[in-house]
Amino acid sequence: INDSEGHPSSSHQTLKGTSKWATSLENLLEDPEGVKRFREFLKKEFSEENVLFWLACEEFKKTQGKKQMQEKAKEIYMTFLSSKASSQVNVEGQSRLNETILETPHPLMFQKLQDQIFNLMKYDSYSRFLKSDIFLNHKKSEEQEENSPEAQTAAKRASRIYNT
Repeated sequence: INDSEGHPSSSHQTLKGTSKWATSLENLLEDPEGVKRFREFLKKEFSEENVLFWLACEEFKKTQGKKQMQEKAKEIYMTFLSSKASSQVNVEGQSRLNETILETPHPLMFQKLQDQIFNLMKYDSYSRFLKSDIFLNHKKSEEQEENSPEAQTAAKRASRIYNT
């Protein structure tokens, strides 16, 4: 079974999604549904570029081959770090960054900047997200799903099967 975006549906995993998201930003960012909801929230706050940059850096770390790394590094630089970037993130030391770093890329070249953005999200946006309508409404719909007659019936059927 797949969700609307063609990803495998994992109702067992996401049933407790919001509870897991609320424990840490790391847990939130590990869950595709959590990322989707967090992005939705950040869009409203005009800071979606932060999570997009963080995700791009995570992808970049997995990149193999110097040519691919150079291409991806340039894409990250042009999208998030250059003074002409379309989705510029605000990080310390940005003014000292220039395109020469792109010539010799390595998997952790953006790590310090990624950590800055992570901390910005963790200590700023994340706490507001947990109080937002987006989070609270999703949590409420999860709880309603858990308490629905269908969910309880399935649980009762399972307990009958295993308790015979």
